Amino acid sequence: MRILLCSLDLAGHFNPLIPFIEAARTRGDEVTVVAPPRLAQLVQDLGVAHRISDEPHVETTQAIWDRATRATRSEAAHLIDGELFGLLWTSAMLPAVEAACDEFSPHVILREPCAYAGAVAATSRGIAHGQVAISTAQTEWGCIDLVAPILGEFTSGVEQSMRVAPYFTRFPVSLDPSPFPRTVRYRESVSPALSPDGCAWEKGDRPLVYVTFGSIAGGLPSGETAFRVAIDAVSGLGATVLITTGQDFDPAVLGPLPADVFVERWVPQSQVVASADVVVCHGGSGTSYGALAAGLPIVFVPMFADQLTNAQLISGAGAGMVVEASASGQPGFRVLGPSDGSRIREAVVEVIANDSYRLAAKRLAGEIRLSASVGDSLALVAP
Repeated sequence: MRILLCSLDLAGHFNPLIPFIEAARTRGDEVTVVAPPRLAQLVQDLGVAHRISDEPHVETTQAIWDRATRATRSEAAHLIDGELFGLLWTSAMLPAVEAACDEFSPHVILREPCAYAGAVAATSRGIAHGQVAISTAQTEWGCIDLVAPILGEFTSGVEQSMRVAPYFTRFPVSLDPSPFPRTVRYRESVSPALSPDGCAWEKGDRPLVYVTFGSIAGGLPSGETAFRVAIDAVSGLGATVLITTGQDFDPAVLGPLPADVFVERWVPQSQVVASADVVVCHGGSGTSYGALAAGLPIVFVPMFADQLTNAQLISGAGAGMVVEASASGQPGFRVLGPSDGSRIREAVVEVIANDSYRLAAKRLAGEIRLSASVGDSLALVAP
């Protein structure tokens, strides 16, 4: 079986595809990935064949993000999901995806939801395809409404094709009922904890607090302030703190750190959650549901996109708390300010001290463990 995978250049979009790549190789399938230059090294490190696609001009992309930070939530969705992902990224990636189809002749195309070029190529060529979720099912169903008129300019029938294709999601049904008729829920394995001498931040007998604001926030103008607020909020709690910033932020600008705080650009999330006691994040789906799969409670500080939705769903199930960022002036985005630090600190202390949050997270982890394995899920679209 030949499987082609497609992703934009955001780590949170590509990471859910990695278990499918590994499962496909375990089965003996041939695998090729189409991805932009920024993911080239990561894909190469995975040891799979790949083709590098074009990408929208950096200045154009940044201008859209800048406009989105000043827009309402609805306007920001049209800018990012419609103009950026639907039009510009599809236009940039489609030639490479079509060339890969010509040369590789895939039986199946798997894509992350915003890699619409994969859906366009699959629809126009009659290739079986599936979508690997990065958000809630209702959110991604709604995104199809938004991008369908744009993608219809590339090929006819793509909207219906995306709606009926298999929809693979890690999210448990109790949190995320799905309108996709072929929803497949899968589970990822959680890596064993690192050995005590495995890294500088290994917690020993102290609780480990893991702080991350994903791969985008660090590259925004508000990124440095967010990390400084987080450091002040969680240092000195008698815990070890690991903060990951993403590749677009230089940790050196933060200067000297408290002795209990360690800052890295990137650490494999599966290894961190195997050791952590609580996660502080903005509510991105990859972090949120990776933490839940490990039975970890979460303190949410939503900033943009679907993060508030995730935070409300999980906190409503008792597995976390929400701290809303106080800084306004950016209707589509929220940013952390100095006054938020004390509320984040209080939430972290509460979640660590109150076992109810961990018990709720473990209940959800138990539900996730009942889902199909990635290999069994893959067999449904690539038998």
